[in-house]
Amino acid sequence: MSEGFAGSDDRNSPVDLARIRRAVREILLAIGEDPDREGLVETPDRVARMYAEVFQGLHQDPRVHLTKLFTQKYDELVLVRDIRFESTCEHHLLPFIGKAHVAYIPNGQVVGLSKIPRVIDVLSKRPQLQERLTEEVAELLMSELKAKGVAVVMEASHSCMTIRGVHKPGSSFITSALRGACKDRSATRAEVLALINGSR
Repeated sequence: MSEGFAGSDDRNSPVDLARIRRAVREILLAIGEDPDREGLVETPDRVARMYAEVFQGLHQDPRVHLTKLFTQKYDELVLVRDIRFESTCEHHLLPFIGKAHVAYIPNGQVVGLSKIPRVIDVLSKRPQLQERLTEEVAELLMSELKAKGVAVVMEASHSCMTIRGVHKPGSSFITSALRGACKDRSATRAEVLALINGSR
């Protein structure tokens, strides 16, 4: 019986790849499959490496992407729209994929535009709930950037709704988290939503 092979990835990975291989083999047996047939013999190793990739955010600190800030006297909205993200629903370990829209009002300092998508990449590569992911992004930007306000809107399609359960392909799930001026000032809140939904 094959349980996959141990390679250099096992020694370098923070994930217990061998344990995942054993678990996947057990799952294949449990559903009535033959894990030793040609098409499945390497599946436990493939799945182990996949989990190491899609859950790598568990072993990363998103704050490292927000340590370098630039002094700038700019106090209007900064918006990064349509940031694609992929995450995994913690209830069924199925993917949900969508777009994030992130706005903040600087308080004397701005961050490089690529850093916000990097923060989302780290936080999304964990077992997640979209509600929690949305709030985690907002809280992190608010605290690390010392922003006057933050707005995060996420919209995604969830496999647990499209390929199982209610089977509703085409449905989308939208969450938002507003902090500071983006929540407290109605005019600012309206401006953020108008910019996010502009030309749609």
